[in-house]
Formats: sequence, structure tokens, C-alpha cells
Amino acid sequence: MTYAIIGFGKIGQALAHAFARKGIEVSVAATRDPESFAAQAAAIGPTIIPKTLAEAVKADTIFLAVRFEAHPDVARALPSWAGKTIVDAMNLFPVPDELNGLPSSAVVAKAFTGAKLVKGFNHLLAATLAADPVVEGGHRVVFLSSDDDGATVPVAALARELGFAPVELGKLNEGGALVHARDRTWGPLIFQDLFRKEP
Repeated sequence: MTYAIIGFGKIGQALAHAFARKGIEVSVAATRDPESFAAQAAAIGPTIIPKTLAEAVKADTIFLAVRFEAHPDVARALPSWAGKTIVDAMNLFPVPDELNGLPSSAVVAKAFTGAKLVKGFNHLLAATLAADPVVEGGHRVVFLSSDDDGATVPVAALARELGFAPVELGKLNEGGALVHARDRTWGPLIFQDLFRKEP
């Protein structure tokens, strides 16, 4: 399984720290030339590999950490995303009227034709996401939701490998609504600094 993070702002770098902590290789890409952020990537760890967008989208599992407005540009990088999993780590607030009441991830899913989409890794502040998820004997929670059957299973396995405790919320418009902004308010679980004690 290969991984990539698209977007190398605060959330993208926080995700990179999570991968680096476990020595898991991940490609990182942005809209700018990879040489422009190579030093930042190297400072995080040797398993953080700067690549062009065209190279990074070859990965099996791709984390979207760009501004919501930029996701269509990323989606145009491939004619079909079949066989890939997109992890939507973006947040959109306030929610524009043109989403017609849909969760933002449902809109993203339409853009990435053929991919399985999982909403996740979006509810923690960047500084918390970047920090060691093992806290006071427990693990930071990562909430996951998807309309694609079975899509959350490998993402949950990766979350556990990264040291998080995954909690599956079901479909995007059901339990997943708890981590989506709606009606100019944040979802109730957005930015919650939670961890679950191990039994």
C-alpha cells in the first residue's frame, strides 16, 4: 500500500509528522514545485518524500489536505480514480449555499470519479494531529465515515498503525454529519480534542 498527502500546509504537514513518527513512507505534493518545500519535508523525516502532483496521485491512498476550493484542480490530475481511496481531511466553513445541503465530502466524492472516499483526520487542530497520539495511556480518536462499503476498513487500519484510535461513524450524511460543518455551524465533533482510554 502506498500513501500520498496532497497539500503541504498546516494539516498536510501535521499528517506528515504522523507518518514520520512511525517511519511510514508517504509522498507529499502541493500546487508548487516540490523543490520549494523539500527542506520542510526533510526536516520532518526521511520517509516524507516531496513529489509533483502527477507523481503523488499514483499512490493507492491519498489524503486531501488542500483548501476545499482547490480539490477540483487535484481531481483533474487523473481521468479516473478507480482503485484509489481518497481521505478527505479538509474542512469547509461557512458552508456555501451551492452545496444544497450536502455534506462537503459528498461533493468531493463526485469530483474524484471512481475513487472510494473516506472522511477522516479532519476534526483535530493541526498541532494536535501532529503530536504523539498516545496520551495518558490512551490514543487520540480519529473519526471516519464513508458512503462506500468497506472503504473505512483499510483507513482505520492505517489510523491504528499511526497510533490513533479509529471510530467509524457510518455514512457521510448520517454519523458522518457529526464532523461536517452544517448550516453555518461546525459539526459537534469538529476540533474535539478527544482520546479513548484503552481497556
